Amino acid sequence: MFRVGQTLLSEEVATAKFACDVSRCKGACCVVGNAGAPLAREEIPALRKAWRLLAGEVREEAREEVERDGLVRGDDANGFEVACVDGKECVFALFDERGVATCAIQRAWQRGRISWEKPVSCHLYPLRLKRIAGQDYANFEYIPSLCSAGCSHGEEKGVWLSGFLERPLERRYGREWVEEFQRACEEIREQNRSIREEV
Repeated sequence: MFRVGQTLLSEEVATAKFACDVSRCKGACCVVGNAGAPLAREEIPALRKAWRLLAGEVREEAREEVERDGLVRGDDANGFEVACVDGKECVFALFDERGVATCAIQRAWQRGRISWEKPVSCHLYPLRLKRIAGQDYANFEYIPSLCSAGCSHGEEKGVWLSGFLERPLERRYGREWVEEFQRACEEIREQNRSIREEV
């Protein structure tokens, strides 16, 4: 583990290579799992605003899910998450003719229709944050069915996970934190290179 500010991160965050390859994973992070994307309480108003804008564009089963059980699940004690259809795909997931899932919120943001890109937890994936006693713990959540294509692509392109996540991390923590984070990651990689050379 290493620390940046008040956040503890697993060393894999510095040493893993990763770059999304949606053509290969087909947007599995929007589909696979037993719970929706984690939400901060302060994100809920933006999520509801996005739903009002996009409800007419998502799948009928997603609208039915939200009408039946609501857009947000959970509470302050256990945390909040975005609703999913039948415990699988996010209610904001859209599918193209190849079966690739994309986020309706992000698509609207890319087209300038909304100012909020998507939940920070989605933007940070495959990094998962847990807040315990006022401190964030960040882990690389490697799930083969979700992450193997991204890991292979990162290796092929030479992209570090820390670089791939720079923009969402800046969104979460700010530029000064990210600069300290990148320095720490490079130090860890340099230490690992030195150890390998000695062996």
